[in-house]
Amino acid sequence: MGVATPVPVLARPLAVVPLPKERPLEAPPREAPADEKPDAKSDAKSADAPPVAAAPAPPPPSACRLALTDAIAIAPSIPPIVGPGACGGDDLVRLEAVVLKDGKRVPLKPAATLRCKMAAAVADWVREDLAPLAEGLSSTVAELDNFDSFDCRGRNRIAGARLSEHGKANALDVRGFRLSGGQMISLTERNVDRGLREKVLASVCARFSTVLGPGSDWYHEDHIHLDLAERRAGYRMCQWSVYDPLPQIAPLMPAERPAEAPPREEEVAKDGKKE
Repeated sequence: MGVATPVPVLARPLAVVPLPKERPLEAPPREAPADEKPDAKSDAKSADAPPVAAAPAPPPPSACRLALTDAIAIAPSIPPIVGPGACGGDDLVRLEAVVLKDGKRVPLKPAATLRCKMAAAVADWVREDLAPLAEGLSSTVAELDNFDSFDCRGRNRIAGARLSEHGKANALDVRGFRLSGGQMISLTERNVDRGLREKVLASVCARFSTVLGPGSDWYHEDHIHLDLAERRAGYRMCQWSVYDPLPQIAPLMPAERPAEAPPREEEVAKDGKKE
């Protein structure tokens, strides 16, 4: 058999594809495909739909908020509290510390949730009254003991009782204050200097509309309640009895045994021997 001779294949020239003519400027616009055409019904619904209401702007700062600057207190604003029930309030702050006139800070431990006006009253009390009292003791106020501030509850924590000012963020319970040397001044302790406690009593009764302490009821024997409750004709309530220190009574000693008393019987131990 002979070897097959390959037959050369001639390459065909590439065909020239004609390009579309340029669209004249005066040509009408092309129609969009059916699936891309806008729905006239949906456009009509959008036109008839009411405009979406914009979120209401936050209220401007109150006069109290503008006055309670960082030079007076560290008290950042917090959102209003609404409920449960009638509890809550607006124009609220978290009173973290009072700033004294020399720039020193007196922290509240823990920080108190209060209405701005109540926080401002507490700050003024610490700056104008407590600080000078501490200076009279050759010291400075270093800390305020916050026993309670905002708390949604009835008065004296009694179920069904009238809403407490604590439930309105309009009250502060204070047990005492600490001096820079570490000494704790407990306002309800009878062994604390009576004159000092009377000065504190006069200062809080001049600034707050309600002051409750020992002697007011059985619910305020270990702390002082302060609030700015609004009453008819500006009626104020100041009920805090500053008691005298308890007398120092020496323990009773047993009377001397008279000489004519009979001798004491000796106890007999378990082994039969006298002790």
